[in-house]
Amino acid sequence: DRGNHLDWFDSIEIWIYAAAMASAVWVGAIHFTTTTKQTLFNHALFANRNFVIALFFMIALGLVMFATMALLPPMLQRLFGYSVVDTGWALMPRGVGTLISMQLSSILLRLGFDPRKLVMTGFLLAMLSFWQMAGWSLEMSSSYVVTSGFIQGIGMGLCFIPLNAVAFATLPPALRTEGSSLLNLFRSLGASVGISVTTALLARNLQQSHSDLSAHVTASVTDLVDFSSLDRFQQLGTTALSIVDAQVNRQAAMIAYIDNFHLMMLVSLAAVPLALLLRQVGGKPSADGDIPH
Repeated sequence: DRGNHLDWFDSIEIWIYAAAMASAVWVGAIHFTTTTKQTLFNHALFANRNFVIALFFMIALGLVMFATMALLPPMLQRLFGYSVVDTGWALMPRGVGTLISMQLSSILLRLGFDPRKLVMTGFLLAMLSFWQMAGWSLEMSSSYVVTSGFIQGIGMGLCFIPLNAVAFATLPPALRTEGSSLLNLFRSLGASVGISVTTALLARNLQQSHSDLSAHVTASVTDLVDFSSLDRFQQLGTTALSIVDAQVNRQAAMIAYIDNFHLMMLVSLAAVPLALLLRQVGGKPSADGDIPH
């Protein structure tokens, strides 16, 4: 998160962070393996194919869900001039969609619907919403935010319960407590990494887009103003250049956000084939809520 401000590995502080992370990963890896008597998590968890694939799904869910929620509020407030309350209203349909689809997925699972199909449908809907978001512009109305958010909420809600059903259906009851902790851990990792990566890419793409756009701000852009001679008008010229620069910044920022939406669309699409690797779990839930296999 601080790399953009500290010029990455030209900063001693970033090297300290990197060394701390590498040490933590190394120690964590030791405690995940058989090199210690009491491992952090039971190895039987990682021998279960459905559970391991569910971990990757949780990373993808954390990335697309939390990274999106980290990007949209500042985008709506800074680029579109939304107030905090208006931003909340515009993003609320996402939660409504999630609420509806989670109830729906629970009903479909009880009816014996294949959870793998629900997960695939959920990520495909998420991909569709990001495809819509990748077509946004500074001239759009709030209806575009509401529509794509609602679709994305439905998609994310279709994934949560079926993923847990698939992950735990083939796990022995003794491993489910540790399994639940591990699933939440991977979702948090996906969210943390996703927010950091998308924030870094946003800053990088904004700079690149600003450079590309400003290169086209020449005298040929308009017949009314010669940008190369604005300095002759002193304060008025400076003000005019500031206005132009502000508009270029807005357009560059919009392009940077769109690039991030493209990335999350690809992540959602890449997660879809993983559902085909899951073992099928069928049948209606038993009395204790478990899905037989």
